[in-house]
Amino acid sequence: MEKMILILILLSVILFLLWRRSVKLLKSTKFAKRSLSSLYGKTTEQFMPFISNFGYDPKNFRFIGTPVDGIVFDENEIIFMEFKSAKSRLTPKQSNIKNIIDKRRVRFEERRI
Repeated sequence: MEKMILILILLSVILFLLWRRSVKLLKSTKFAKRSLSSLYGKTTEQFMPFISNFGYDPKNFRFIGTPVDGIVFDENEIIFMEFKSAKSRLTPKQSNIKNIIDKRRVRFEERRI
């Protein structure tokens, strides 16, 4: 009977350690996948101005990366541009920038050095 209890305890410890290891592995795999998706997204953003339906002259686009992807300096207007895929949404910072632009609280400053 004592041997059976000892075997059950040992088996429980082994199962717990295996479970803990698989949880850690799953977390690191999820992190790596998100990181890779982010990298693919940032790389794709660099090429967006060169796709056929971009709508603006790619020479007028300047990639910024953050907080928005870039700015189009068109002949008669300036467009702050953010590329999104699937169901992704603007970040709070990007939403704030959009609101500032919508309220026309944008200006040009010249600084002398």
